[in-house]
Amino acid sequence: MLKSARKQEKDDEGRMPLLDHLRELRNRLLKAVLAIVVVTIVAAFFQKEIYDFLLRPLLNSVGCKDGVVIAINGKPCALLKTDTLMAPFTNALKVALMSGVLIATPVWLYQLWAFVAPGLHRGEKRYAYGFAVVGAPLFLAGGYLAYAILPQTAEIMLGFSPENVQNQIGLDSYLDLLTRMVIVFGLAFELPLLLIALNLTGVVSGKRMLTWWRGMIVGLTAFAAIATPGGEPVSMLLLAGPLALLYFIAVGFSLLNDKRRNRNNPDAELDDDEASQLDLTPQDVGGVESVSASRKALPGQASGESDRADGHRLNGYDDIT
Repeated sequence: MLKSARKQEKDDEGRMPLLDHLRELRNRLLKAVLAIVVVTIVAAFFQKEIYDFLLRPLLNSVGCKDGVVIAINGKPCALLKTDTLMAPFTNALKVALMSGVLIATPVWLYQLWAFVAPGLHRGEKRYAYGFAVVGAPLFLAGGYLAYAILPQTAEIMLGFSPENVQNQIGLDSYLDLLTRMVIVFGLAFELPLLLIALNLTGVVSGKRMLTWWRGMIVGLTAFAAIATPGGEPVSMLLLAGPLALLYFIAVGFSLLNDKRRNRNNPDAELDDDEASQLDLTPQDVGGVESVSASRKALPGQASGESDRADGHRLNGYDDIT
């Protein structure tokens, strides 16, 4: 059932009927989901260790101990709580599923790029493996950045609490926030791969990307301000800075790729209304072919008919043509 549709009908340019494309998409999705499910089941057996990893930074920064309202450093603190009977089970399932998605990132990223790869030329299909190899660490790096800045964001948000008010944070809402931030930050770190894919397929050139740098800086900063829950400058810069660096790395790669591609195409950099240069260098035409001096009679000349008395035209034909 999971046999690839491309193995049934090979084509040098990756062309397939619509039904085969849908079958291929189904197979890729099934493989990705199967990998996530397997890792989720394994992660369920390490639930305690995963909980400690997720909660330790938050508890160390804003966690309350012994029911106090103010921490030792004088800043407001918070207690984690569950308020329903089913909350512990749903939270455990949520933690295992989030772990499955993150750990299985190389698998589902490869399935995604393997489905898109046939749209590239044969020499460019090898980049699908590179996308999976590079995309997984980028996604995990973005997720870890979200995990790292969340404690600092929690301190800032709890700083708005009135005095003598005990803060209680629902464990489910904290996990929802953490999951959302990990996914958003992880996908944001895939930006260079998207730009590089557009360049490899010939949609956008490196020079065109470079002209976007002002708008990209403003857009990435605005995105960082929205994505970070606190909206404070430090967390915003911690996200916008790496994204801007990744953008310029993608631009540099695209410029090098364009230079490599144009090396074999001298007309690649010409505008649509600009004529290419013509090679006007004289070339040898070879030996001269001899032509017989005798000339065959034109139609009507063989019969000897003449339109004029002097015989210059025969049946409408000039005898010198």
